[in-house]
This record gives sequence, C-alpha cells and structure tokens, in this order.
Amino acid sequence: MDRLRLGINIDHVATLRNARGGATPDPVRAALMAEAAGADGITAHLREDRRHIRDADMGAINEAIGIPLNFEMAATEEMARIALATRPHAVCLVPEKREERTTEGGLEVAGDANRLTRYIAPLADAGARVSLFVAADPRQIDASARVGAAVVELHTGAYCHAVDEGRHEDAAAELERIIAAAAQAADLGLEVHAGHGLSYDSVTPIAAIPQVAELNIGHFMIGEAVFRGLEGAIAEMRRLMDIARDAG
Repeated sequence: MDRLRLGINIDHVATLRNARGGATPDPVRAALMAEAAGADGITAHLREDRRHIRDADMGAINEAIGIPLNFEMAATEEMARIALATRPHAVCLVPEKREERTTEGGLEVAGDANRLTRYIAPLADAGARVSLFVAADPRQIDASARVGAAVVELHTGAYCHAVDEGRHEDAAAELERIIAAAAQAADLGLEVHAGHGLSYDSVTPIAAIPQVAELNIGHFMIGEAVFRGLEGAIAEMRRLMDIARDAG
C-alpha cells in the first residue's frame, strides 16, 4: 500500500494560548515542530467565533511551513474570502455550531448540494483541494462527488467513542460503515481521508483501510504531547500507522 499521510491539527495549541491570553504557546511554532517531527500536513480550523485559531494564525502558519496547510472552515462567505486570501493547499468544509465543543457529525452535502456546488467552484478554481467532512453515509458520499469535491474526510468519531467506551460490537459496526464508505468514495474518484477522535487505541483499523490516504488527528496528539513531547507523540502515531498499513 502507499504510505499513509499524517496531518496534525494544532487548534488546541491556540486553545491553550487563548485561555491565558498573550502569545504563547504559539501555534506557528507547534506547526513547525510537527513538520520537523515528520507530519505530512498541518490542519487548522478557523471557527466563526475564533475560539482557538485566529485569522492572523492562518496566514502565519501558511507562510511558515513547508508542508501543506489544510484550512478547516464552515461554508460561509466570510470564510471563503479568508481562504481565497490565504490560498492554502486544501480547504476542508465542516459543519459548525457555536455551542459545540468540537465538530460533531458530518456535513449535510446531499441536502445542500446546489449551494455547495456554487461555493466550492471558486475555491477549486483558486487551486485549493476542496475536502468535505462527512459521515460514512452513502448519500453524502455520492453527493460529495456531484458537488465537485476532490476529497472526502470520513468522520471517525462514532467509531472512536465506541472503542474508548469498550462497546466492541458498536465499534465493529461503525468500522464496517467506514470501510464501505472509503471504497465507495474511491470508486467515485474521490481521495479519502479520515479523522476525529483517533488515538493510539483506535487508529490501527482505520490506518489499515487501503483507500484511506490521510489521517488528520488533533486533540489527542496535543494532549499526548504534554507527556511525550510533540515529537514523541507524532513518532508513536506514525509507528502505529505504518505497522497497520504494512500489515494491510
């Protein structure tokens, strides 16, 4: 199989910074450290309420790193303007609710196809690879191909929660849905990514799915970095991913 890419989401470095105010810890420094540790890309989510990453962070990260920036954002006109000005390698459209702690559920593509088709076109024309963060749902996968996305990122949250809570039958059922969705997306010509809630305990079966080209992992990695350091946390995730992919 091809080498599985690892994208590191640095949002929660900015969460720590904003909790105290000031300039530290600096998400740009975290992005550079992740790159040096072997990350294949950096993900950052500019939320409408700016609860962690800020506008200036996006431009600074994009200028500083030598690996691709994946700009996560809601499908709003404000975010489209910022993305077009920042010109990241990739844009990942995600659902967003102000009251949620983290992104919950996948984007409703099938029910919003006309608007998303119009929304995606100028981003793609500007050179961004547009990804849609979706549930492992055949309707949403089909719609993602129709609206012009290049990539789908499969939401692994339900699977990871089941693993974390020891609900083995639920985890197996969720994993089967993800496996089927990855095959469907690849058959439709979409590149397949996966992410949300992945940890050392849950990553192996996802990493073994042959159609998955990239994993994006954030909260767990920043939390684990408290104990291992960012380099050590990334190295262990990379090791587990490589073992799973080689075995697959």
